[in-house]
Amino acid sequence: MAGHSKWANIKRQKARVDAVKGQTFTKISRAIIVAARNGVADLDGNFQLRSAVEKAKAAGIPNENIERAIAKGVGKFSDGNALEAIRYEGYGPGGVAILVEALTDNRNRTAADLRVALTKNGGNLGETGCVGWLFQQRGVILLACAQVSRRSPQGAMLASLLEEDVLLELCLEIGADAYEWTEFEDAAAVELITAPEQLEPLTQHLKALGYGVAQAELRWIPQNTVVVDNPDQARALWKLMDALENLDDVQSVAANFELTEAILALA
Repeated sequence: MAGHSKWANIKRQKARVDAVKGQTFTKISRAIIVAARNGVADLDGNFQLRSAVEKAKAAGIPNENIERAIAKGVGKFSDGNALEAIRYEGYGPGGVAILVEALTDNRNRTAADLRVALTKNGGNLGETGCVGWLFQQRGVILLACAQVSRRSPQGAMLASLLEEDVLLELCLEIGADAYEWTEFEDAAAVELITAPEQLEPLTQHLKALGYGVAQAELRWIPQNTVVVDNPDQARALWKLMDALENLDDVQSVAANFELTEAILALA
């Protein structure tokens, strides 16, 4: 799962650039609408909505846009287009499994856009269930180990996570299933993996303990991976992932390939 985490880190870096271009605004606004529609408009009582709003603020989306998206989700404002969540499955170059989550008001348009993006980049759209069994939805909590000064109590706690025994003890204490090293904003970080239903309680527990949670989200994680050490295939997959994530209707893209250190060095 290490390679997948590195890919997630690359996506986080890309998201910062996309936010500047305004592309992320549409995606996060749609996530807010759906979260508000599926729960309550109160941030304290709707973890999904609170997470979406936190992402919106981190991306620099104005408060009025956030409030408008929430209002639209609860039915106070409508443009007549109802959004629905759909999952698509397919294959990338070399038979790599691709899982795409989308929010759309037009299934036909979204499917057509995905088919074009896949076909142009050496992949193809598959039938429902063709690769979904290869992935498992997990809760992922990101803790940035060097997010604050180590001289502060919180900074000392975060820095201590760089020690293996401290991290193992924390996982046992809060009930996390696993952990994985990664990077966040060019600093050391760790991702704690848990069951989807434990994402909210563990996030709140970590905050209560004094740990700074940089991100908490549900993510589709492959149960086994295909190692990619061919530069041409890696470039093709990179181009495909970019093409899929650049589609307005797409919220997330998961794949079961793992890039070698040599290939990552070429990024």
